Amino acid sequence: MDTHSESNSKTRHPLLAFAARWLLTTNHKEIGTLYLCLSFLLFFIAGSMAMFMRLELFEPGIQFVDPLHYNQILTLHGLIMVFGAVMPAFVGLANWLIPMMIGAPDMALPRLNNFSFWILPFAFALLLSTLFMEGGAPNFGWTFYAPLSTTYGPPSTDFFILGVHMMGISSILGAINIIVTIVNMRAPGMTYMKMPMFVWTWLITAFLLIMVMPVLAGVVTMMLTDRHFGTSFFEAAGGGDPVLFQHIFWFFGHPEVYIMILPGFGIASQIIPTFARKKLFGYHSMVYATLAIAVLSFVVWGHHMFTTGMPLFAQLFIMYATMLIAVPTGVKVFNWVATMWRGSMTFETPMLFAIGFVMMFTIGGFSGLMLALVPADFQYHDTYFVVAHFHYVLYPGAIFGTMAAVYYWLPKWCGHMYDERLGKIHFWVATFAVNLTFFPMHFTGLAGMPRRIPDYSLQFADFNMVSSIGAGLLGLTQILFLYIVVKTIRGGEKATAQVWEGAEGLEWTIPSPAPLHTFATPPVIADGDHP
Repeated sequence: MDTHSESNSKTRHPLLAFAARWLLTTNHKEIGTLYLCLSFLLFFIAGSMAMFMRLELFEPGIQFVDPLHYNQILTLHGLIMVFGAVMPAFVGLANWLIPMMIGAPDMALPRLNNFSFWILPFAFALLLSTLFMEGGAPNFGWTFYAPLSTTYGPPSTDFFILGVHMMGISSILGAINIIVTIVNMRAPGMTYMKMPMFVWTWLITAFLLIMVMPVLAGVVTMMLTDRHFGTSFFEAAGGGDPVLFQHIFWFFGHPEVYIMILPGFGIASQIIPTFARKKLFGYHSMVYATLAIAVLSFVVWGHHMFTTGMPLFAQLFIMYATMLIAVPTGVKVFNWVATMWRGSMTFETPMLFAIGFVMMFTIGGFSGLMLALVPADFQYHDTYFVVAHFHYVLYPGAIFGTMAAVYYWLPKWCGHMYDERLGKIHFWVATFAVNLTFFPMHFTGLAGMPRRIPDYSLQFADFNMVSSIGAGLLGLTQILFLYIVVKTIRGGEKATAQVWEGAEGLEWTIPSPAPLHTFATPPVIADGDHP
Protein backbone atom coordinates (compact mmCIF):
# COMPACT_ATOMS: atom_id res chain seq x y z
CA MET A 1 0.00 0.00 0.00
CA ASP A 2 2.77 2.36 0.96
CA THR A 3 4.67 1.61 -2.23
CA HIS A 4 1.56 2.25 -4.33
CA SER A 5 0.80 5.60 -2.66
CA GLU A 6 4.44 6.60 -2.98
CA SER A 7 4.43 5.86 -6.72
CA ASN A 8 1.18 7.82 -7.10
CA SER A 9 2.75 10.75 -5.26
CA LYS A 10 5.73 10.68 -7.61
CA THR A 11 3.38 10.57 -10.61
CA ARG A 12 1.40 13.54 -9.35
CA HIS A 13 4.37 15.65 -8.36
CA PRO A 14 7.28 15.08 -10.76
CA LEU A 15 8.95 18.37 -9.83
CA LEU A 16 8.69 17.51 -6.14
CA ALA A 17 10.17 14.07 -6.77
CA PHE A 18 12.99 15.60 -8.83
CA ALA A 19 13.76 18.17 -6.11
CA ALA A 20 13.67 15.54 -3.37
CA ARG A 21 16.00 13.29 -5.32
CA TRP A 22 18.71 15.94 -5.64
CA LEU A 23 18.14 17.64 -2.28
CA LEU A 24 18.23 14.42 -0.28
CA THR A 25 20.59 12.29 -2.37
CA THR A 26 23.30 10.34 -0.59
CA ASN A 27 24.76 8.83 -3.77
CA HIS A 28 28.42 9.83 -4.06
CA LYS A 29 28.18 10.19 -7.85
CA GLU A 30 25.17 12.51 -7.69
CA ILE A 31 26.78 14.61 -4.95
CA GLY A 32 29.98 14.74 -7.02
CA THR A 33 27.92 15.97 -9.98
CA LEU A 34 26.30 18.66 -7.79
CA TYR A 35 29.73 19.87 -6.64
CA LEU A 36 31.01 20.02 -10.23
CA CYS A 37 27.93 21.88 -11.49
CA LEU A 38 28.08 24.42 -8.64
CA SER A 39 31.81 24.98 -9.13
CA PHE A 40 31.32 25.57 -12.86
CA LEU A 41 28.49 28.07 -12.20
CA LEU A 42 30.65 29.96 -9.70
CA PHE A 43 33.62 29.73 -12.09
CA PHE A 44 31.48 31.53 -14.68
CA ILE A 45 30.39 34.19 -12.18
CA ALA A 46 33.92 34.86 -10.89
CA GLY A 47 35.25 34.71 -14.46
CA SER A 48 32.71 37.35 -15.51
CA MET A 49 34.09 39.57 -12.76
CA ALA A 50 37.60 39.00 -14.14
CA MET A 51 36.34 39.95 -17.63
CA PHE A 52 34.95 43.17 -16.19
CA MET A 53 38.25 44.02 -14.52
CA ARG A 54 40.19 43.35 -17.73
CA LEU A 55 37.71 45.52 -19.64
CA GLU A 56 38.42 48.36 -17.21
CA LEU A 57 42.18 47.79 -17.62
CA PHE A 58 42.02 47.65 -21.43
CA GLU A 59 43.31 51.23 -21.58
CA PRO A 60 44.53 53.84 -19.05
CA GLY A 61 42.05 56.00 -17.19
CA ILE A 62 38.80 55.20 -15.41
CA GLN A 63 36.40 53.81 -18.04
CA PHE A 64 33.45 52.10 -16.36
CA VAL A 65 33.87 51.92 -12.61
CA ASP A 66 35.45 53.86 -9.74
CA PRO A 67 38.23 52.32 -7.61
CA LEU A 68 35.84 51.41 -4.77
CA HIS A 69 33.59 49.28 -6.97
CA TYR A 70 36.59 47.87 -8.83
CA ASN A 71 37.96 46.53 -5.54
CA GLN A 72 34.56 45.09 -4.60
CA ILE A 73 34.56 43.08 -7.83
CA LEU A 74 38.21 42.10 -7.29
CA THR A 75 37.46 40.87 -3.75
CA LEU A 76 34.55 38.68 -4.85
CA HIS A 77 36.48 37.39 -7.87
CA GLY A 78 39.31 36.12 -5.67
CA LEU A 79 37.09 34.65 -2.96
CA ILE A 80 34.73 32.87 -5.35
CA MET A 81 37.53 31.49 -7.52
CA VAL A 82 39.39 30.06 -4.51
CA PHE A 83 36.50 28.82 -2.36
CA GLY A 84 33.76 28.42 -4.97
CA ALA A 85 35.39 27.28 -8.23
CA VAL A 86 38.61 25.39 -7.45
CA MET A 87 37.86 23.65 -4.16
CA PRO A 88 34.31 22.38 -4.90
CA ALA A 89 35.50 21.11 -8.31
CA PHE A 90 38.18 18.98 -6.64
CA VAL A 91 35.75 17.81 -3.94
CA GLY A 92 33.32 16.83 -6.72
CA LEU A 93 36.03 14.78 -8.42
CA ALA A 94 36.90 13.20 -5.06
CA ASN A 95 33.26 12.21 -4.53
CA TRP A 96 33.02 10.66 -7.97
CA LEU A 97 36.35 8.87 -8.06
CA ILE A 98 37.64 7.92 -4.61
CA PRO A 99 35.00 5.27 -3.78
CA MET A 100 35.47 3.70 -7.24
CA MET A 101 39.27 3.83 -7.01
CA ILE A 102 39.43 2.10 -3.63
CA GLY A 103 36.61 -0.39 -4.28
CA ALA A 104 34.08 1.17 -1.87
CA PRO A 105 30.30 1.23 -2.50
CA ASP A 106 29.96 4.89 -1.48
CA MET A 107 31.48 7.52 0.79
CA ALA A 108 31.71 6.51 4.45
CA LEU A 109 29.28 9.19 5.67
CA PRO A 110 26.70 9.72 2.91
CA ARG A 111 24.30 12.02 4.80
CA LEU A 112 27.16 14.18 5.99
CA ASN A 113 28.29 14.27 2.36
CA ASN A 114 24.90 15.67 1.32
CA PHE A 115 24.94 18.22 4.16
CA SER A 116 28.46 19.43 3.39
CA PHE A 117 27.42 20.16 -0.20
CA TRP A 118 24.17 21.98 0.52
CA ILE A 119 25.90 24.42 2.87
CA LEU A 120 27.82 25.84 -0.10
CA PRO A 121 25.05 27.31 -2.30
CA PHE A 122 23.78 29.27 0.71
CA ALA A 123 27.29 30.45 1.62
CA PHE A 124 27.92 31.82 -1.88
CA ALA A 125 24.42 33.26 -2.20
CA LEU A 126 25.19 35.15 1.02
CA LEU A 127 28.53 36.33 -0.36
CA LEU A 128 27.06 37.48 -3.68
CA SER A 129 24.14 39.21 -1.95
CA THR A 130 26.64 41.69 -0.45
CA LEU A 131 26.76 43.33 -3.90
CA PHE A 132 23.22 44.63 -3.28
CA MET A 133 23.67 45.78 0.33
CA GLU A 134 24.09 49.29 1.65
CA GLY A 135 27.74 50.26 1.27
CA GLY A 136 28.24 47.55 -1.33
CA ALA A 137 30.27 44.35 -1.22
CA PRO A 138 33.52 44.04 0.78
CA ASN A 139 36.25 46.03 -0.97
CA PHE A 140 39.37 44.95 0.93
CA GLY A 141 40.72 42.24 -1.41
CA TRP A 142 40.37 38.47 -1.08
CA THR A 143 43.00 38.50 1.70
CA PHE A 144 40.81 40.92 3.76
CA TYR A 145 43.70 42.46 5.70
CA ALA A 146 42.92 44.22 8.98
CA PRO A 147 42.41 47.03 9.87
CA LEU A 148 40.98 47.73 6.39
CA SER A 149 38.42 44.95 6.88
CA THR A 150 37.78 45.51 10.60
CA THR A 151 37.80 49.29 11.09
CA TYR A 152 36.88 50.44 7.59
CA GLY A 153 34.97 47.49 6.10
CA PRO A 154 31.37 48.13 4.91
CA PRO A 155 28.39 46.70 6.86
CA SER A 156 28.29 43.73 4.45
CA THR A 157 31.58 42.53 6.01
CA ASP A 158 29.55 40.68 8.67
CA PHE A 159 27.72 38.68 5.99
CA PHE A 160 31.08 37.96 4.37
CA ILE A 161 32.35 36.59 7.71
CA LEU A 162 29.29 34.32 8.05
CA GLY A 163 29.75 33.12 4.45
CA VAL A 164 33.40 32.25 5.11
CA HIS A 165 32.40 30.30 8.24
CA MET A 166 29.88 28.29 6.22
CA MET A 167 32.43 27.51 3.50
CA GLY A 168 34.89 26.39 6.18
CA ILE A 169 32.34 24.08 7.82
CA SER A 170 31.62 22.50 4.44
CA SER A 171 35.33 21.94 3.76
CA ILE A 172 35.99 20.38 7.18
CA LEU A 173 33.02 18.01 6.94
CA GLY A 174 34.00 17.00 3.39
CA ALA A 175 37.59 16.38 4.48
CA ILE A 176 36.51 14.22 7.44
CA ASN A 177 34.34 12.16 5.09
CA ILE A 178 37.20 11.63 2.62
CA ILE A 179 39.67 10.57 5.34
CA VAL A 180 37.22 8.11 6.92
CA THR A 181 36.37 6.67 3.49
CA ILE A 182 40.00 6.14 2.48
CA VAL A 183 41.15 4.77 5.85
CA ASN A 184 38.21 2.42 6.50
CA MET A 185 36.74 1.38 3.15
CA ARG A 186 39.61 0.25 0.94
CA ALA A 187 39.15 -3.11 -0.79
CA PRO A 188 40.97 -6.04 0.88
CA GLY A 189 44.57 -6.10 -0.25
CA MET A 190 44.70 -2.41 -1.14
CA THR A 191 47.43 -1.19 1.19
CA TYR A 192 48.29 2.49 1.37
CA MET A 193 51.17 2.02 -1.04
CA LYS A 194 48.84 0.48 -3.63
CA MET A 195 46.39 3.36 -3.67
CA PRO A 196 46.10 5.43 -6.88
CA MET A 197 47.94 8.77 -6.69
CA PHE A 198 44.70 10.75 -6.88
CA VAL A 199 43.55 9.02 -3.68
CA TRP A 200 46.90 9.74 -2.01
CA THR A 201 46.86 13.44 -2.93
CA TRP A 202 43.30 13.80 -1.64
CA LEU A 203 44.08 12.01 1.63
CA ILE A 204 46.90 14.49 2.27
CA THR A 205 44.75 17.43 1.09
CA ALA A 206 41.97 16.41 3.48
CA PHE A 207 44.37 16.46 6.45
CA LEU A 208 45.57 19.90 5.36
CA LEU A 209 41.96 21.14 5.23
CA ILE A 210 41.21 19.90 8.74
CA MET A 211 44.34 21.61 10.07
CA VAL A 212 43.98 25.00 8.38
CA MET A 213 40.25 25.73 8.08
CA PRO A 214 39.87 26.27 11.87
CA VAL A 215 42.67 28.86 11.59
CA LEU A 216 40.61 30.77 9.01
CA ALA A 217 37.53 30.42 11.25
CA GLY A 218 39.56 31.85 14.13
CA VAL A 219 40.79 34.90 12.22
CA VAL A 220 37.34 35.83 10.86
CA THR A 221 35.89 35.42 14.37
CA MET A 222 38.58 37.80 15.70
CA MET A 223 37.54 40.21 12.93
CA LEU A 224 33.94 39.96 14.08
CA THR A 225 34.79 40.66 17.72
CA ASP A 226 37.01 43.59 16.70
CA ARG A 227 34.11 45.03 14.74
CA HIS A 228 31.33 44.58 17.31
CA PHE A 229 32.55 43.49 20.75
CA GLY A 230 35.27 45.98 21.61
CA THR A 231 38.29 43.71 21.25
CA SER A 232 41.52 45.00 19.71
CA PHE A 233 43.23 41.98 18.21
CA PHE A 234 44.24 43.95 15.12
CA GLU A 235 43.82 47.54 16.34
CA ALA A 236 47.13 49.17 17.32
CA ALA A 237 45.33 51.88 19.35
CA GLY A 238 43.91 49.18 21.64
CA GLY A 239 47.18 47.29 22.03
CA GLY A 240 46.65 44.92 19.09
CA ASP A 241 48.79 44.38 16.01
CA PRO A 242 47.58 44.55 12.39
CA VAL A 243 50.51 42.32 11.36
CA LEU A 244 49.09 39.58 13.62
CA PHE A 245 46.22 39.31 11.15
CA GLN A 246 48.64 38.61 8.31
CA HIS A 247 50.45 35.91 10.31
CA ILE A 248 47.19 34.10 11.13
CA PHE A 249 45.72 34.55 7.65
CA TRP A 250 48.79 33.29 5.80
CA PHE A 251 49.25 30.39 8.23
CA PHE A 252 45.93 29.31 6.75
CA GLY A 253 46.54 30.80 3.30
CA HIS A 254 49.75 29.11 2.30
CA PRO A 255 48.70 25.51 2.99
CA GLU A 256 45.46 26.52 1.23
CA VAL A 257 47.47 27.20 -1.92
CA TYR A 258 48.65 23.58 -1.84
CA ILE A 259 45.11 22.37 -1.07
CA MET A 260 44.17 23.93 -4.42
CA ILE A 261 47.00 22.22 -6.33
CA LEU A 262 47.66 18.77 -4.76
CA PRO A 263 44.54 17.10 -6.27
CA GLY A 264 45.73 18.48 -9.63
CA PHE A 265 49.04 16.68 -9.05
CA GLY A 266 47.06 13.49 -8.44
CA ILE A 267 45.07 13.96 -11.66
CA ALA A 268 48.25 14.46 -13.72
CA SER A 269 49.70 11.33 -12.08
CA GLN A 270 46.67 9.32 -13.28
CA ILE A 271 46.47 10.66 -16.82
CA ILE A 272 50.13 10.79 -17.93
CA PRO A 273 50.85 7.05 -17.32
CA THR A 274 47.72 6.08 -19.30
CA PHE A 275 48.68 7.97 -22.45
CA ALA A 276 52.40 7.15 -22.11
CA ARG A 277 51.42 3.44 -21.80
CA LYS A 278 53.79 3.11 -18.83
CA LYS A 279 53.52 2.76 -15.09
CA LEU A 280 54.04 5.98 -13.15
CA PHE A 281 57.76 6.51 -12.64
CA GLY A 282 58.75 6.64 -8.96
CA TYR A 283 55.37 5.96 -7.32
CA HIS A 284 56.81 5.88 -3.79
CA SER A 285 58.84 9.05 -4.31
CA MET A 286 55.65 10.78 -5.55
CA VAL A 287 53.86 9.85 -2.33
CA TYR A 288 56.73 11.06 -0.13
CA ALA A 289 57.13 14.25 -2.18
CA THR A 290 53.42 15.00 -1.64
CA LEU A 291 53.84 14.46 2.11
CA ALA A 292 56.93 16.70 2.11
CA ILE A 293 55.04 19.49 0.32
CA ALA A 294 52.22 19.23 2.89
CA VAL A 295 54.58 19.46 5.86
CA LEU A 296 56.71 22.27 4.43
CA SER A 297 53.62 24.29 3.47
CA PHE A 298 53.18 25.09 7.18
CA VAL A 299 56.56 26.79 7.59
CA VAL A 300 56.67 29.14 4.59
CA TRP A 301 53.71 31.47 5.25
CA GLY A 302 56.04 34.41 5.97
CA HIS A 303 57.12 34.80 2.34
CA HIS A 304 53.85 36.71 1.82
CA MET A 305 55.03 39.15 4.50
CA PHE A 306 58.66 40.01 3.73
CA THR A 307 57.78 43.72 3.49
CA THR A 308 56.18 43.88 6.96
CA GLY A 309 59.50 44.36 8.73
CA MET A 310 60.07 40.86 10.13
CA PRO A 311 63.47 40.17 11.73
CA LEU A 312 66.35 39.16 9.46
CA PHE A 313 66.64 35.62 10.89
CA ALA A 314 62.92 35.07 10.20
CA GLN A 315 63.32 36.35 6.65
CA LEU A 316 66.26 33.99 6.08
CA PHE A 317 64.45 30.97 7.55
CA ILE A 318 61.31 31.60 5.46
CA MET A 319 63.40 32.21 2.33
CA TYR A 320 65.34 28.93 2.70
CA ALA A 321 62.17 26.96 3.55
CA THR A 322 60.38 28.40 0.50
CA MET A 323 63.26 27.41 -1.76
CA LEU A 324 63.33 23.97 -0.13
CA ILE A 325 59.66 23.32 -0.97
CA ALA A 326 60.63 23.56 -4.63
CA VAL A 327 62.58 20.28 -4.23
CA PRO A 328 59.62 17.86 -3.73
CA THR A 329 57.71 19.82 -6.38
CA GLY A 330 60.67 19.32 -8.73
CA VAL A 331 60.66 15.61 -7.90
CA LYS A 332 57.07 15.43 -9.12
CA VAL A 333 57.82 17.26 -12.37
CA PHE A 334 60.85 14.99 -12.94
CA ASN A 335 58.72 11.88 -12.37
CA TRP A 336 56.03 13.04 -14.80
CA VAL A 337 58.65 13.74 -17.47
CA ALA A 338 60.35 10.39 -16.77
CA THR A 339 56.98 8.64 -17.13
CA MET A 340 56.57 10.20 -20.58
CA TRP A 341 60.18 9.48 -21.55
CA ARG A 342 60.26 6.81 -24.29
CA GLY A 343 56.62 5.98 -23.68
CA SER A 344 54.22 5.07 -26.48
CA MET A 345 52.53 8.44 -26.16
CA THR A 346 49.35 9.58 -27.83
CA PHE A 347 47.95 13.06 -27.42
CA GLU A 348 44.25 12.87 -26.74
CA THR A 349 42.65 15.88 -25.05
CA PRO A 350 43.21 14.72 -21.43
CA MET A 351 46.92 14.17 -22.14
CA LEU A 352 47.21 17.61 -23.77
CA PHE A 353 45.70 19.27 -20.71
CA ALA A 354 47.97 17.21 -18.40
CA ILE A 355 51.11 18.23 -20.35
CA GLY A 356 49.92 21.85 -20.44
CA PHE A 357 49.43 21.62 -16.69
CA VAL A 358 52.99 20.37 -16.12
CA MET A 359 54.64 22.95 -18.41
CA MET A 360 52.77 26.07 -17.29
CA PHE A 361 52.72 25.09 -13.62
CA THR A 362 56.52 24.86 -13.88
CA ILE A 363 56.66 28.44 -15.20
CA GLY A 364 54.63 29.49 -12.16
CA GLY A 365 57.06 27.55 -9.96
CA PHE A 366 60.06 29.41 -11.36
CA SER A 367 58.48 32.82 -10.73
CA GLY A 368 57.67 31.54 -7.23
CA LEU A 369 61.36 30.88 -6.66
CA MET A 370 62.06 34.47 -7.68
CA LEU A 371 59.50 35.69 -5.13
CA ALA A 372 61.14 33.54 -2.45
CA LEU A 373 64.27 35.74 -2.53
CA VAL A 374 63.88 38.50 0.05
CA PRO A 375 65.68 41.34 -1.79
CA ALA A 376 63.85 40.55 -5.05
CA ASP A 377 60.51 40.20 -3.29
CA PHE A 378 60.87 43.75 -1.96
CA GLN A 379 60.70 44.89 -5.60
CA TYR A 380 58.04 42.46 -6.82
CA HIS A 381 55.69 42.72 -3.84
CA ASP A 382 52.17 44.00 -4.62
CA THR A 383 52.92 44.31 -8.34
CA TYR A 384 51.42 42.46 -11.28
CA PHE A 385 54.40 40.07 -11.17
CA VAL A 386 52.73 38.41 -8.17
CA VAL A 387 49.41 38.29 -10.05
CA ALA A 388 51.17 36.60 -12.99
CA HIS A 389 52.85 34.10 -10.63
CA PHE A 390 49.77 32.85 -8.82
CA HIS A 391 47.62 32.77 -11.95
CA TYR A 392 50.26 30.64 -13.69
CA VAL A 393 50.16 28.27 -10.74
CA LEU A 394 46.39 28.25 -10.27
CA TYR A 395 44.93 28.42 -13.76
CA PRO A 396 47.08 25.76 -15.47
CA GLY A 397 47.33 23.89 -12.16
CA ALA A 398 43.82 23.80 -10.73
CA ILE A 399 41.66 24.67 -13.75
CA PHE A 400 43.61 22.72 -16.41
CA GLY A 401 43.85 19.83 -13.93
CA THR A 402 40.07 19.81 -13.45
CA MET A 403 39.44 20.04 -17.20
CA ALA A 404 41.89 17.19 -17.86
CA ALA A 405 40.01 15.10 -15.29
CA VAL A 406 36.62 15.86 -16.84
CA TYR A 407 37.79 14.90 -20.34
CA TYR A 408 39.50 11.79 -18.96
CA TRP A 409 36.68 10.39 -16.83
CA LEU A 410 33.58 11.84 -18.56
CA PRO A 411 33.26 8.83 -20.93
CA LYS A 412 33.29 6.57 -17.87
CA TRP A 413 30.69 8.72 -16.11
CA CYS A 414 28.10 9.15 -18.87
CA GLY A 415 28.91 6.38 -21.34
CA HIS A 416 29.56 8.71 -24.28
CA MET A 417 32.79 9.91 -25.88
CA TYR A 418 33.35 13.65 -26.12
CA ASP A 419 34.13 15.27 -29.47
CA GLU A 420 37.92 14.85 -29.72
CA ARG A 421 38.30 17.56 -32.38
CA LEU A 422 36.44 20.14 -30.27
CA GLY A 423 38.39 19.07 -27.18
CA LYS A 424 41.72 19.71 -28.92
CA ILE A 425 40.49 23.09 -30.21
CA HIS A 426 39.52 23.91 -26.62
CA PHE A 427 42.98 22.99 -25.34
CA TRP A 428 45.00 24.93 -27.92
CA VAL A 429 42.85 28.07 -27.77
CA ALA A 430 42.83 27.99 -23.95
CA THR A 431 46.62 27.51 -23.78
CA PHE A 432 47.19 30.40 -26.17
CA ALA A 433 44.73 32.57 -24.21
CA VAL A 434 46.23 31.74 -20.79
CA ASN A 435 49.70 32.77 -21.94
CA LEU A 436 48.40 35.85 -23.76
CA THR A 437 46.58 36.92 -20.60
CA PHE A 438 49.10 36.25 -17.86
CA PHE A 439 52.58 36.28 -19.41
CA PRO A 440 52.60 40.06 -20.12
CA MET A 441 51.79 40.63 -16.43
CA HIS A 442 55.33 39.52 -15.58
CA PHE A 443 56.66 42.50 -17.52
CA THR A 444 54.17 45.05 -16.19
CA GLY A 445 54.98 43.83 -12.68
CA LEU A 446 58.74 44.03 -13.16
CA ALA A 447 58.24 47.57 -14.51
CA GLY A 448 56.39 48.47 -11.30
CA MET A 449 52.66 48.40 -12.09
CA PRO A 450 50.79 47.98 -8.77
CA ARG A 451 47.99 45.42 -8.48
CA ARG A 452 44.42 46.16 -7.31
CA ILE A 453 44.32 49.62 -8.92
CA PRO A 454 42.04 50.31 -11.93
CA ASP A 455 44.18 53.07 -13.46
CA TYR A 456 47.81 53.03 -14.58
CA SER A 457 50.52 54.98 -16.41
CA LEU A 458 50.63 55.14 -20.19
CA GLN A 459 53.80 53.00 -20.27
CA PHE A 460 51.78 49.91 -19.25
CA ALA A 461 49.04 50.39 -21.86
CA ASP A 462 50.21 47.93 -24.55
CA PHE A 463 50.79 44.99 -22.22
CA ASN A 464 47.44 45.59 -20.51
CA MET A 465 45.63 45.66 -23.84
CA VAL A 466 47.22 42.31 -24.79
CA SER A 467 46.24 40.81 -21.40
CA SER A 468 42.66 42.01 -21.78
CA ILE A 469 42.34 40.52 -25.28
CA GLY A 470 43.73 37.22 -23.94
CA ALA A 471 41.24 37.28 -21.04
CA GLY A 472 38.32 37.75 -23.45
CA LEU A 473 39.51 34.79 -25.51
CA LEU A 474 39.94 32.72 -22.34
CA GLY A 475 36.36 33.51 -21.34
CA LEU A 476 35.09 32.22 -24.70
CA THR A 477 36.90 28.90 -24.20
CA GLN A 478 34.81 28.25 -21.07
CA ILE A 479 31.64 28.48 -23.16
CA LEU A 480 33.16 25.99 -25.62
CA PHE A 481 34.02 23.67 -22.71
CA LEU A 482 30.44 23.84 -21.42
CA TYR A 483 29.13 23.06 -24.91
CA ILE A 484 31.44 20.02 -25.24
CA VAL A 485 30.41 18.62 -21.85
CA VAL A 486 26.67 19.10 -22.42
CA LYS A 487 26.94 17.65 -25.95
CA THR A 488 28.75 14.59 -24.56
CA ILE A 489 26.23 13.97 -21.79
CA ARG A 490 23.26 14.32 -24.16
CA GLY A 491 24.61 11.71 -26.57
CA GLY A 492 27.27 10.91 -29.07
CA GLU A 493 29.54 7.99 -29.78
CA LYS A 494 29.19 5.25 -27.17
CA ALA A 495 32.20 4.76 -24.91
CA THR A 496 33.44 1.20 -24.80
CA ALA A 497 34.62 -0.61 -21.68
CA GLN A 498 38.18 0.06 -22.85
CA VAL A 499 38.01 3.75 -23.71
CA TRP A 500 41.66 4.62 -24.13
CA GLU A 501 43.13 2.22 -26.67
CA GLY A 502 46.26 0.43 -25.55
CA ALA A 503 45.87 1.34 -21.87
CA GLU A 504 45.23 -2.27 -20.72
CA GLY A 505 46.03 -2.82 -17.09
CA LEU A 506 46.57 0.86 -16.38
CA GLU A 507 44.83 2.87 -13.72
CA TRP A 508 41.79 3.98 -15.70
CA THR A 509 40.49 0.45 -15.99
CA ILE A 510 41.45 -0.85 -12.54
CA PRO A 511 39.73 1.21 -9.84
CA SER A 512 36.00 0.87 -10.44
CA PRO A 513 34.38 -2.45 -9.52
CA ALA A 514 32.09 -3.83 -12.24
CA PRO A 515 28.65 -2.10 -12.23
CA LEU A 516 26.85 -5.34 -11.20
CA HIS A 517 29.15 -5.98 -8.22
CA THR A 518 27.13 -6.64 -5.05
CA PHE A 519 30.06 -6.07 -2.65
CA ALA A 520 29.19 -9.31 -0.91
CA THR A 521 32.75 -10.35 -1.75
CA PRO A 522 34.80 -7.19 -2.34
CA PRO A 523 37.36 -7.23 -5.16
CA VAL A 524 40.84 -8.27 -4.03
CA ILE A 525 43.89 -6.28 -5.11
CA ALA A 526 46.65 -8.77 -5.89
CA ASP A 527 50.12 -8.37 -4.39
CA GLY A 528 52.47 -6.33 -6.53
CA ASP A 529 49.58 -4.59 -8.30
CA HIS A 530 50.39 -1.05 -7.35
CA PRO A 531 49.70 1.85 -9.72
